[in-house]
Amino acid sequence: MADIDALKHYERFSFTDGPWTREVFRRGSGPAVIIMHEIPGLHPLVIDYADRVAASGMTVFLPSLFGAPGKPVSNGYVAASMLANICIRWEFNVWANGKSSKIVDWLRALARKVHAECGGPGVGALGMCFTGGFALAMMTEPSVVAPVLSQPSLPLGKKGARAIDASPAEIACAKRRFQDEDLSLLGLAFHGDPFVPPGRFEMLKETFGEKFEAVELKQEDARPGTGVAGHSVLTIHLNNSGPTKDAEARTIAFFRHRLGLDSAPPQA
Repeated sequence: MADIDALKHYERFSFTDGPWTREVFRRGSGPAVIIMHEIPGLHPLVIDYADRVAASGMTVFLPSLFGAPGKPVSNGYVAASMLANICIRWEFNVWANGKSSKIVDWLRALARKVHAECGGPGVGALGMCFTGGFALAMMTEPSVVAPVLSQPSLPLGKKGARAIDASPAEIACAKRRFQDEDLSLLGLAFHGDPFVPPGRFEMLKETFGEKFEAVELKQEDARPGTGVAGHSVLTIHLNNSGPTKDAEARTIAFFRHRLGLDSAPPQA
């Protein structure tokens, strides 16, 4: 099966804003959720998660930010993607310098577009790993009302252990909106994940207080047999039952509540 066949149930379109054009894949009906894939790219397990979000009554949009859409994960693919995106691609900011990635501007524009098309109170945004912090930085776009950070891995390095890849102005905007609009932030991560130092969630808790809900999983909760420590909460290390599946359900419930599909907030 060709890699792209993993997306055969999705409508494909190109979206351009500023200097960037990316392919986007769409499925479902109802209010919009933008799901930003992890390293190495828009692989089949990300698509599987998106399928379940769409089946829950929402329209999912999958931008292909890097990598080959539908290509399965492999060690070589991961290594090549990390090298390209850390060392070469200028639209991604990976170090602790108090800035978000330039591609976030494109993602904000995509949020405006899909909100206009799908309606509802706003748009959900979920980032994973390399894109994890993007959902927080996107909060300067008023249509984004349900941000989820799954294993947010940037910035890299010891200097970024208590930081997130968003500017002070973006963080201040999110904090203000959480209070003024009664919104909140959801974060997911495994304890002991070397790409998500504990100081990152500590900083988010200190910054946003009760507006930040942290779903912190144990390493033994991760799907076994992957050969690496628990990292990808909603994809590679997702079990079919147990705490990781509960974490997936929490993200979907969070989206449904914030996007007006459920009248009462679910229990965390």
